[in-house]
Amino acid sequence: MPTGVNFNKKPKIVLVIEDSPTQALHTNAILERSGVQSICATTGLMGLNLSRQIHPDLIVLDIQLPDVDGYEICKQLKADSETHVIPVIMLTRNDALDSLQKGIECGADDYIPKDAFADAVLLETLRQMGILSK
Repeated sequence: MPTGVNFNKKPKIVLVIEDSPTQALHTNAILERSGVQSICATTGLMGLNLSRQIHPDLIVLDIQLPDVDGYEICKQLKADSETHVIPVIMLTRNDALDSLQKGIECGADDYIPKDAFADAVLLETLRQMGILSK
């Protein structure tokens, strides 16, 4: 048996709120390859309900959702006594400065534009937040 390995350590859980099946699968695959358990919600309301049920260690949130936009979901998460401590990272195609500012004002802990560097930035952010080991 390898030394220094804790087999009783519970994996971190990340809730991905993303309506694009392709993007959700991509994000889930990156997270799971990094040793994180990933659960996906395809609507904002589904994400709110799941966050209250499973109390994830972190939420990755898209802005453009079919029912309620990510800004409003973030506001509701941060206003809820059950979910306000869960870090929220907005991962979105919208890279405009005013969108970033609005995301932070809504309570997002970080804002990552979906671009060529998004995967690496997301993983590094998760390392810095203690979700992934360094």
